[in-house]
Amino acid sequence: MRLSKPTAALVAAGLALPAFAASDAAALQKLVERMEKLEARNAELEKEVKSLRNESEQISRGLESERISQYEPELTSRLKATEKDVLDMKKPSGIARALDGIKVSAGVATVAQKALGFPSGVTYGDSQLNYRGDIAVELPLQPIGNVEQKLFAHVRVGQGLGLNPAFTGLGYFGATPNAVAFRASGANPDDSVLILGEAWYQAAIPLPFGGFRPDSRETLELTFGKMDIFSFFDQNTAAGDETTQFLNSVFVHNPLLDAGGEVGVDANGFQPGFIASYVNSTDKSQPWRLSLGVFGAGERGSNYQRSFDSPLYMAQAETQLKLFGGLTGNYRLYGWTRSAAVDFDGTTSRHTGVGVSVDQRVGDGVNLFGRYGHLVKGELPFNNALSVGANINGGYWGRASDAVGIGYSWLRASSAYRNLGGSGDLDGDGIADFTFTPSNAENIAEIYYRFNISRQFQLSPDFQWIARGGANGDADPVKVLGLRANIVY
Repeated sequence: MRLSKPTAALVAAGLALPAFAASDAAALQKLVERMEKLEARNAELEKEVKSLRNESEQISRGLESERISQYEPELTSRLKATEKDVLDMKKPSGIARALDGIKVSAGVATVAQKALGFPSGVTYGDSQLNYRGDIAVELPLQPIGNVEQKLFAHVRVGQGLGLNPAFTGLGYFGATPNAVAFRASGANPDDSVLILGEAWYQAAIPLPFGGFRPDSRETLELTFGKMDIFSFFDQNTAAGDETTQFLNSVFVHNPLLDAGGEVGVDANGFQPGFIASYVNSTDKSQPWRLSLGVFGAGERGSNYQRSFDSPLYMAQAETQLKLFGGLTGNYRLYGWTRSAAVDFDGTTSRHTGVGVSVDQRVGDGVNLFGRYGHLVKGELPFNNALSVGANINGGYWGRASDAVGIGYSWLRASSAYRNLGGSGDLDGDGIADFTFTPSNAENIAEIYYRFNISRQFQLSPDFQWIARGGANGDADPVKVLGLRANIVY
């Protein structure tokens, strides 16, 4: 029998010793057997290590290729399959990250109205239907250091001018009963043209310059582009959205700025401009803001032709207060001036005016509002405008998503217009059919009920009462019945 080297050594050592006891010989035999088992196990381990080394090399070669093969080790195939699943999962998350911060809103408003009490001889505009669609997108841009920036775009489409041409033709001041009505640039009634109404850029710079934004309580906002001026001036939470609140334009914006034409917008209601705003939120419960804007205005200035010839300058100071036991109120004081605005007789002169816009909550569901405008310099058919009212939440009668709006507006005729006299066009041919002597003021009242059918669908019955149109004391009151359907996303 051939013995291994370790075993032979042990046996030799054992023969060299004096005689062993029988028990010692048995112990030596056990030791020899254990050594032989260890040698056999060691040989097996060497084979396993060699096999693992070969498999590792196969895995490494397999991972170098993106293909999954049936001849590869199972571990390689499983790793590749897992990697593919992870990459597939990352694709939608990457899209989500790319869309993070983007805000999109869309809505379609349809209005049907019928006027009762028009003067005898009016042959157009007594019953009208129109619609308007709006889509707005706010896109955040990559910050520059601590400066946040964004782009805003707003497109609009619509058909139908509603009853508005009839009231304008009859010489009414500002009682355009359908502020939703829109038709791009007065195009053919059969056209439904999508226009880019707004496209502006805004940068929010923390103050002091170079400051750390999370710790900053002061901000300088710079905005420029094509815009709706009423998104930045003369705002009002209770009366400022014709798709959900009041329909008559005298309650949507200051009548002097809007119906009086002081803002000088283009045919679609927008204009180019630049706004610088200082925002102070040191006291977060009562932040305040100062804004200064310069806008292209007038027939040619608002459409990028001669925007610097006679711009509109506007300044506004606003603050938020907590009154009536901590209820929120917004208070805005503003002024404007234009060097070459159009007077009611067709001449041009400098126009300067001031205005106030207030909305204040006085209860859990009652929001009061008021606007006042005064034309300090210049001649319009009316030079003073006052609008007051309330928005009442339906929570008081178990319909928390509903609301009722009640408003009254008073537009006082200017002395120059009273001296000159007014006129009206009954048939819409552009020729005056009657004249009158203006006195006192035009009066408008409106009430609506906003009924929430669902979160995205609203129906609003609306009633308007318009007396002394154009400050004509002989004019009979006109009543306007309306129904507005609004779908929002």
